[in-house]
Amino acid sequence: MTTASLLQFLFSGLMVGAIYALVALGLNVVFNATGAVNFAQGEFSMLGGMLGAALLSATGLPLPVAFVLTVAAVTAVGVLMERLVIRPVRHADVFNLIIVTIGASILIKGGVMVSLGKNAAGLPAFTGERPFRILGATFVPQALWILGVAAAIVLALHLFFDRTLLGRAMRAVATDREAARLMGIDVRRVVMLSFALSAAVGAIGGLIVTPVTLTIYDAGTMLGLKGFAAAVTGGLGNTFGGIAGGLVLGLLEAFGGGLIGSEFKDVAAFLLLLLLLFLRPRGLFARGQSERV
Repeated sequence: MTTASLLQFLFSGLMVGAIYALVALGLNVVFNATGAVNFAQGEFSMLGGMLGAALLSATGLPLPVAFVLTVAAVTAVGVLMERLVIRPVRHADVFNLIIVTIGASILIKGGVMVSLGKNAAGLPAFTGERPFRILGATFVPQALWILGVAAAIVLALHLFFDRTLLGRAMRAVATDREAARLMGIDVRRVVMLSFALSAAVGAIGGLIVTPVTLTIYDAGTMLGLKGFAAAVTGGLGNTFGGIAGGLVLGLLEAFGGGLIGSEFKDVAAFLLLLLLLFLRPRGLFARGQSERV
């Protein structure tokens, strides 16, 4: 094992972990507002990549314009999902809500397969594809975009939750929904916003990773499961714990795949999830219910 190899695994793990962290972030936003896990979160990322590639190919728009339009479209899908699928069963128990999100995931996947096809789709790199070397390790410029955009999203959401009235309202709903309702907060609006935010975050994650890995109509399932493993690792509902969990999972995959074998990459998430469920069910960074956001 050389320094170049270790650096390569480290950077690859951080890049992949940043994507898992974004999926976990979207999961936690919805979980804090509804108490249910949105298993369609991975489909938002897949939809972002597939729709962005289709829009760019069909219209020839500049990449930044296609990027913004794609995020807006996927955000609208998230809002429609909340209004048409989640809101009618909002009084159901958490288990039934989870089943509903799984159904929505299947619906989105099938819609993309029928409308955009079964072929893998890709996007051009944001600033070129020529790799560069650091201490013998090779990196592509898109990896820096992934890390930078993920960090910017985390910072923006932190400021949103901490500095804005709407963000504080979402934190209040996460802490005690009934008390927030009695204080005049429109809980239904907050839940709808949570789905819009999670869809937007998922779409951005799909757009920034597609130039590196490509995407296909069924890619969201595995991505959602790994994002769920990352969220559980950090403590479900704990925003920054989910980010840390995503990075831990990405590094585990990178070093395990490099040192043990590539087949370990897809097993790592589920091994980690099983270990945590046995040893620390609330996650590595779980905090009190009132401090989840």
